[in-house]
Amino acid sequence: MFVRVLSLCLLSATAFAAEHITLRTGFTLDCVRREAAAEPGRVRLYTSEQSYLEVPQEAITQAEFFELPAPSIRPEPKEAVAREETSLTPAELHQLLASAEAAHRVDADLLAAVVRAESNNRPAAVSRAGAQGLMQLMPGTARELGVHNSFHPGENVNGGSAYLDTLLTRYHDNMAMALAAYNAGPGAVDRYHGIPPYRETRAYVARVIREFNRRKLEAQTRNVTAQAQAQ
Repeated sequence: MFVRVLSLCLLSATAFAAEHITLRTGFTLDCVRREAAAEPGRVRLYTSEQSYLEVPQEAITQAEFFELPAPSIRPEPKEAVAREETSLTPAELHQLLASAEAAHRVDADLLAAVVRAESNNRPAAVSRAGAQGLMQLMPGTARELGVHNSFHPGENVNGGSAYLDTLLTRYHDNMAMALAAYNAGPGAVDRYHGIPPYRETRAYVARVIREFNRRKLEAQTRNVTAQAQAQ
């Protein structure tokens, strides 16, 4: 095991290592990266930085390392630099979420909690899996929602809010299940008839609901204080 790790370290100086994976079914693929999946005993085999196949660990029967040529270094596009400079003031974000609430009937505090959990309020955020923008839309999902630029705050929140609205409708306004579907996909929620047993998804749902409740409590406290001062 030590020799294999050392070999990979040496390769990284001049080239990139990949694996030629053979599965028990006879299916083969070239894997540029593998990582543990949320469900114990399963792994994700990445064929690119954004595409992966999730399989049981025991399904892998053979793995052979080979070298990939080092990618050429290109200057970062001006568009990408501009994304990093994009930011919103708290007032601008509040107005954006209020507009989305009116358009899609999704509570603005819930949207705020999702945005905080997904991107920490950063319009230019990009996840390792390729999700983009405030509500971390995957490119394919964004296209289906009619979002042309996921880094545009208004487009992203409008698309993400519409998607969350469909999930709330699908799960009869069960917030926890809708959030689980937003994180892990409706297929996983339907397959397990509830929140999937994925550590990441369960932590995500708890984090969003905790932030949602915090916001509601703060609003209630402000209202009580304002009423007391008015008397």
